[in-house]
Amino acid sequence: MIGVRIDSAAQLRGTAVGSLTVALAVAAHGAAGGSLPGGAVAAQLVVLALTLGTVAATLSGASRAVVLWGLLGTGQVLAHALLTTAGHEHGVPAGPLMFGAHVAAVSLGAGLIACGARLSAAMSRVVRVVVSEGRAAPGSPAHVTARSADQPLHSALQLAASVSHRGPPVGVAA
Repeated sequence: MIGVRIDSAAQLRGTAVGSLTVALAVAAHGAAGGSLPGGAVAAQLVVLALTLGTVAATLSGASRAVVLWGLLGTGQVLAHALLTTAGHEHGVPAGPLMFGAHVAAVSLGAGLIACGARLSAAMSRVVRVVVSEGRAAPGSPAHVTARSADQPLHSALQLAASVSHRGPPVGVAA
């Protein structure tokens, strides 16, 4: 497998897509007056998140915002379908305001995930170049510690000054 390029951000992208899908669905469900999903619906949401995350991590063009938007939008539709099968009732009818909020959240999420993937790829390239050239990564300068000195340590002087040399008189019998 020489020459195969590994997408360094694939696992992060998959995790972000899966978790954002479920988080948006549960938040929208709660905002519409529903309770937290439990039991089988929660398990199905986890399976949905894992499936979308795996698709986002393994799909070849998933680093593009358009593909991420499609994955997140599909996830929202499927999550809404799962929540409606569990007896989920909207307190307010789902209208254009809720649809617009979902579109805005999906668009923002897709843009953030795509930007994060680009940033991760850039950082990976920098790390690869630094490691391949054998240069040390920039870090803190080496700390120099004195092993011996002609003066006692300041802490030793403070300790010696704090110890009292007073005691009972020598000639007094107890």
